[in-house]
Amino acid sequence: MGSGLTGGGLGAPVGAVSSAASESAAASAAAIPVDTPSPVVASAGPSAPPPAPSATPPTPPPTPRPSAAASASPAPGPGQDPEALAARLDARLTQLRKAAAIPGVSVAIVWDDGRRWLGAAGRADIVAKEPMTTRTAFALASVSKTLTAAVVLQLVGEGRLALDQPVAPLLPAYKLDRRITVRMLLDHTSGLPDYFLNPKIDKPLRARPDAAWTPERAWSYVPAKRPVPGKVWRYSNTNYLLLGELVEAITGRTIAVEVRARLLDPFALRSSWYQAEEKPRAEGATGYRRVAKEGGGTRWIPVAPPSDVMPFRSVVTAAAGAGSVAATALDAARWMGAFARGEVLPPDVQAAMIADLAVTQAMRAGVGYGLGIRVIPVDGRRALGHSGRYLGFRNVVLYVPEAGLSIAVLTNQGTYDPAKIATMLLRIAAPRPAATPSPTVTPTLSTPAGPGGSAPASGSPSVSVSPVPPG
Repeated sequence: MGSGLTGGGLGAPVGAVSSAASESAAASAAAIPVDTPSPVVASAGPSAPPPAPSATPPTPPPTPRPSAAASASPAPGPGQDPEALAARLDARLTQLRKAAAIPGVSVAIVWDDGRRWLGAAGRADIVAKEPMTTRTAFALASVSKTLTAAVVLQLVGEGRLALDQPVAPLLPAYKLDRRITVRMLLDHTSGLPDYFLNPKIDKPLRARPDAAWTPERAWSYVPAKRPVPGKVWRYSNTNYLLLGELVEAITGRTIAVEVRARLLDPFALRSSWYQAEEKPRAEGATGYRRVAKEGGGTRWIPVAPPSDVMPFRSVVTAAAGAGSVAATALDAARWMGAFARGEVLPPDVQAAMIADLAVTQAMRAGVGYGLGIRVIPVDGRRALGHSGRYLGFRNVVLYVPEAGLSIAVLTNQGTYDPAKIATMLLRIAAPRPAATPSPTVTPTLSTPAGPGGSAPASGSPSVSVSPVPPG
């Protein structure tokens, strides 16, 4: 059983749990940057004011480009009155939060034509009775992998890296198998085991939750027994830990700096930041886990003392490139829309990112995984995105091409699958034509174990029972 610090989703496809961050039984018994805000269709709860400009000047990345998909996407909710649609979404979100009995949830739906709906329900802090708002930020856990992948793929587009280039000569300190390539790290076919699934990592992560881990220390927990590279698909936060190191080896700057300069600033994601390396840019939610009460029933308790890192510093710094970004729901939805529509990467690199799905499917991957992005069936429709999970946080962020919208559902707990909320809200925001009713299928969007727990970091496929790593 892996560690329980991550919630299973730090970088694994939705449907898996991370180790150091996932909830476990052991633990509990862009769009293009726009200077003016998009018109708001509706907001359940206080909406965010226009964010202040970033203090970090962006450097050389490619200019965000509009994609053909964006202009061709259908308008949201044909025939639906905006105010009525907003009221229905507000009411449904409140119902779903109560039915799930979770502390809080924040949701953003952003249509390709610029319209958006923001909603929030429940509490950001139960003890302080602080309401959840659309301004509240969350640990994205494994959804962060999409940003790490985007930086690496931009370097590929610039000719500074090649997908089938061996990684060992670039990272000599890690003594990697020379057959491991950049592609294998991106699509989880390297064979490298997940360090968050090593049971020995839980104790040191929990002993000093305020400690900062280095990539070298996290790497020391990678098991020695490793499959032959390129023969097996296995979601592993280790791959994205190394990709963060690879970015620094190529650019001379940390993955945090490159994510800021290439993605967060150019796409005006002003309420997003790389945790532990940057100061918070929004008020964060408190992460909770459910525990049994004496005499029966359960209650929610914080996963860690108050901190400026969600859920806590040791697991986030151990996750590094596998799960360190925090954001509001609006920023998360805008990011996934830009990434999935092709506004971040050159067209040939974007095509390669999606085409790699065939590689992982041939290895019988438990989830549809390309180069840092998942292909997920949602209520009969194809979506691109990722899920994420830490102890105390669980989320899913998707772009649905058929509906022409992106949706982010972020929660401050790690057991309930937010994909269920995403599915229900999509049925209201973008109902399918009556002539072709959608199959009654709720996707499993849980994530493989991720940093800090037995489950994988954001985006992996299954859920672990021990403290979860970023997933």
